[in-house]
Amino acid sequence: MIWENSLYLWLLAFIPAAVVLLWWRSYQARAIQEKYFSPELFKSLRKGFWPLGKRLKNIFMLTGLFFLTVALAGPKIGTEVREIKRQGVDMLVALDLSASMNAEDVRPSRLEKAKFEINRLIERLQGDRVGLVVFTGEPYVQSPMTLDYSALRLFLDIADTEQMPSSATDFKSAMETALGAFQALEDNDSDAAKVLLIISDGEDHGQSYNEALNELIEENILVYTLGVGTNEGTTIPLYEEGTDRLVGYKRDNNGQVVTTKLQSQTLRNIARTADGEYYSIERGNEGIDAFLARMDELEKGEFASQEYADYKNQYQWMGVLALLFIVGSVMIPSYSIRKA
Repeated sequence: MIWENSLYLWLLAFIPAAVVLLWWRSYQARAIQEKYFSPELFKSLRKGFWPLGKRLKNIFMLTGLFFLTVALAGPKIGTEVREIKRQGVDMLVALDLSASMNAEDVRPSRLEKAKFEINRLIERLQGDRVGLVVFTGEPYVQSPMTLDYSALRLFLDIADTEQMPSSATDFKSAMETALGAFQALEDNDSDAAKVLLIISDGEDHGQSYNEALNELIEENILVYTLGVGTNEGTTIPLYEEGTDRLVGYKRDNNGQVVTTKLQSQTLRNIARTADGEYYSIERGNEGIDAFLARMDELEKGEFASQEYADYKNQYQWMGVLALLFIVGSVMIPSYSIRKA
């Protein structure tokens, strides 16, 4: 048994106090009676008095107050099974963790801005399953499809370019990994819309992604893209490991400082081919609100009908018993009605 408002149980301490008070009043009344009245006179003055009825009134009233206090405390006994039905879309976010995502043409950096917007997306989710794939040249599933948004945030927080063995970008491998994640769903035949959101600066150093993209289309997976960066581009800063101290800028094999730009056309082509849409974040105050609005329009399916056991409220019965005893206390007479 558990209690909804256990503090009310402290009121039960007043019931023994009330018993003592009633006994004390009865004792005082008998003392006065014996002092001023003879037993015969007192009996004649209280003709028809029913001592048992008086005691029953007090017992019923105190019992009613006991059950009322217990009802206020909200007892929960046993269990009941409840069913929760969730409706939403299946969405997989593919986040580019290549070195160019450290560029700071979008403040504080392309990667940090992307993570901030993904967190905003998570805050808006209601019953949608979402997973996270991180990719460069070697992608992997950072978080499988889940309804546990807190766990998803933890996986997102630790996503960093330093965790990846490659600094290049390969959309083909990211798409193949995303397709495998969708196909691994137990209820893959759900009516819920399937969405892949690719967040990247658009630089692609891998093989042609056309075949992988067509496989996504065949599985009725909508592909949306979000470009992060500016057309002017900027350099890629390098910081001392574990600190914010700038030690230089990324250079190519010839020793030249690398300049990275947003390659929006690649992302536009991916979205257009897969019947999705392209969005961009080119300034720090831009977000993915347009994509969030589009999410609300997608077909939602029921894919998480869950049952769980919970303690069952029993305060109703306590309340009924309290009412019966209190009413009984009022109805019980203190004097018996006798015919002359």
